[in-house]
Amino acid sequence: MLERDIEAKVCDYAKQRGLLVYKFTSPARAAVPDRMFIMPNGVIFFIEFKREGAKATAPQKREHERLRGHGVAVYVVDNVPEGKGIIDLLMGVM
Repeated sequence: MLERDIEAKVCDYAKQRGLLVYKFTSPARAAVPDRMFIMPNGVIFFIEFKREGAKATAPQKREHERLRGHGVAVYVVDNVPEGKGIIDLLMGVM
């Protein structure tokens, strides 16, 4: 499945669960994750979407680690069930 299809399905699912979903871009910083998700309790996390079987690039991995170093959750997702599972898991802690 293509990245855009995985992203669309996971984002639609998140919205149905009550999360805010933003396309995240940063003109001054390359390799930021694709989407920012905001849960109803204010918890924020990011997802980098990839086509099935693809991995994050080296610059993306560095940026993800930078964010994680500041206590921000970042996930790399290459399939719809995994993306939905992350949302379900995080929503379960609310």
